[in-house]
Amino acid sequence: MRIEILGSGVSGLCCAHAFVERGCEVTVISASDALDSTCCSWWAGGMLAPGCEGENTEPLIASLGAESMAFWQSIAPDYATAGTLVVATSRDQPLLNNFARNTQGWQTIEGEQMAGLEPDLAERFNKGLLFSDEAHLDPRQTLNQLIDDLKNSGVKFEQGQIDDSPGNDYSSSELASDVDWVIDCRGLGARHHLTDLRGVKGEMLHIHSRDIHLSRPVRLLHPRIPLYIVPRANGVFMIGATMIESTERKHASVRSVLELLSAAYALHPAFGEAEILEIGVEARPAFTDNLPRLRRRGKTLSVNGMYRHGFLAAPAMARRCVAFALDGIIPTEVMDENTA
Repeated sequence: MRIEILGSGVSGLCCAHAFVERGCEVTVISASDALDSTCCSWWAGGMLAPGCEGENTEPLIASLGAESMAFWQSIAPDYATAGTLVVATSRDQPLLNNFARNTQGWQTIEGEQMAGLEPDLAERFNKGLLFSDEAHLDPRQTLNQLIDDLKNSGVKFEQGQIDDSPGNDYSSSELASDVDWVIDCRGLGARHHLTDLRGVKGEMLHIHSRDIHLSRPVRLLHPRIPLYIVPRANGVFMIGATMIESTERKHASVRSVLELLSAAYALHPAFGEAEILEIGVEARPAFTDNLPRLRRRGKTLSVNGMYRHGFLAAPAMARRCVAFALDGIIPTEVMDENTA
């Protein structure tokens, strides 16, 4: 069976992996010839945190996440299982208590336990919530590894633009004339056909500091912008992220950058001396309920609406896409039964 996948972000690559595992002939078409800053996945945090995300998401995300984490553990070169630590300043302790009430799978960390987990934070935070079953990875390193694996498995990668303007249906165009399924994983690039898709702008930074060490992602609860900071290799940290209703993905606002940096400084003053390496902006594709969807139009299947859960949901959504395309199994939790 011949499969054409539109988009080479995390959803497209996971779908390519799932189809090629079933023996399909797979071609990935994307606007760029490499994984770069034009791809939403380039700016992802790489946190696999179903417990923390449970604060304001449906249980579906946790169940998709459990499947996806097993996938990433099998292929990610730097998959780290140190968990997630959630903290709040002394004046924001009610936020920490509320977070605990709305989530599961945590244990309270205090005093010497905090010093053992994150020595650099122990003097400023004497209490936190540890989600020990969570993990994180470096999205850029992981996706580049996945691309190499797919190429070695015979997946073809082509550069090209898709005309998705109103009135043009690529599912019946020359593009798709000789394939069995077109899998559309272009995020907001598909919004002309997925008219209820919206953009949620996220701004984030990469900084460098030799003065502080973190062993795991840390979430600092804050009344305006809850901060997360994810350690990378060689003293690099990813700080994110805002959530603004917008499809604009070119420029970060001064206010957002100031608030992210201020929150990082509140986590530890050493971040005040850090070097800013990158300021990034992305527009996450999301439906009204912020849950992913699998939709069919002719012989096109759209895998979309990942919101901020791309790495947490994409492998599991890819499995459902393959099950529908090859086996006729309708995943009712992410797809309408009366799909066309």
